[in-house]
Amino acid sequence: MSIASEMQERLRAVDCTVVAMHFVDTAGLSRVKVIPLRRLETVARSGTGWSDIWAVVTVDEHFAEVPPYDSPSGDARLVPDASRTRALPFLSGYAWAPVDQFSQELEPLPTCPRHVVRLAEERLAGLGLTAQATYEVEMTLLRDGQPATPGPGYSVRSLMAVRDFGRDLANALEAVDVPIEQFHPEYSPGQFEVSIAPSSPLEAADRLLLFRFTTRAVAAAHGMDVSFAPIVFGGGLGNGSHLHLSLWRGDANLMTGGDGPAGMHVEGAAFLAGIRDELPALMALVAPSVPSYLRLQPGHWSGAFTAWGIENREAALRFVPGTVTSRSRSANFELKVVDGAANPYYAVAGCLHAGRAGIERGATLPEPTQEDPGVLDTETLVARGIRRLPVDLGEAAEAFAASGALRDGLGATMHDVIAGVRRKEWQDHGSKSEEELVELHRFAY
Repeated sequence: MSIASEMQERLRAVDCTVVAMHFVDTAGLSRVKVIPLRRLETVARSGTGWSDIWAVVTVDEHFAEVPPYDSPSGDARLVPDASRTRALPFLSGYAWAPVDQFSQELEPLPTCPRHVVRLAEERLAGLGLTAQATYEVEMTLLRDGQPATPGPGYSVRSLMAVRDFGRDLANALEAVDVPIEQFHPEYSPGQFEVSIAPSSPLEAADRLLLFRFTTRAVAAAHGMDVSFAPIVFGGGLGNGSHLHLSLWRGDANLMTGGDGPAGMHVEGAAFLAGIRDELPALMALVAPSVPSYLRLQPGHWSGAFTAWGIENREAALRFVPGTVTSRSRSANFELKVVDGAANPYYAVAGCLHAGRAGIERGATLPEPTQEDPGVLDTETLVARGIRRLPVDLGEAAEAFAASGALRDGLGATMHDVIAGVRRKEWQDHGSKSEEELVELHRFAY
């Protein structure tokens, strides 16, 4: 019996009748196709149709003209991963599955998000290395269009305003194998943050999708909506989706126990240096919307400069050594510039490629920056090699287009698609007011 057939029977036994096939597109929007459970085995084998022009869709559902996706002709196949399909106890009758994208010859599409991550993992494995990853998610809870909690950050008052939702969300995430480590009210009204346990990069991205699906369902059951957008209300601090990464050789965490900066091994430091060097280009993957740059402001703990520092929350790359009792397992670094508009697969794949390129060329780190980079004078910034990150999506798109390391890693087709979609969104929305941008993007993510 096939895995899909076995899963079909297991889901039928817990009264599931439909499967939500969930994926995320180049613009960062979540998409879904629902199939009857009885078709799971067939669709897991042959897929279901999807126009491949959706590879170049923008946030307002226009299409960038990027070959070979510049024609209405052509078809892709969406194939659920039966091995990762989950029953959703909190959504009666539903199961959830992440999706792979194939051609009609059942060859992976070069723009398939899960395929892109697998390729990045394989190239890292060619050096005898693996990575652990997770996303730390910020979100805004809304009731009747207004923040569902009053603030301030970490307050019991905010928790009590949504206490039943918090409990039900924690229980629902455990039930679908998305292990969380903590959650708490954040700084802005209505804002919460949830930390998900680390896993392989592919599983980390899958978990983030399932987290978002679960959160929306639980929020709806409590009469609320949720936004993961970079900016939900004008003037607000915005939502990050911070990516945590660590590099491993076998059972050894290369972010600790070495002789390099902050106790990293040479390869761990080179991995971090590679990502630091490619940060301007990576912005098109990790902060991919026009309003992403409203969030990325100096002094907002979002990381507006190409700086790394040890537990420095104003650095784009915050090194987290971990406590002495768990350092060998928990030492990692946090990429703070990632936000909820990012396709989580593309974001982590881009970082893996940048980090691997750093290892291959022997990249090195400057001394860590422990101050707020925003208060340093120009002479100090130049001496430390710290630059301001792109200030808008147009600048980020051009930095990405010029990156040889990311083009080599992602492949020419994927690289051209990302650059084309970002340029189109900047062209269409770059001149809009903050109010217009916030309205357009608030419920896109």
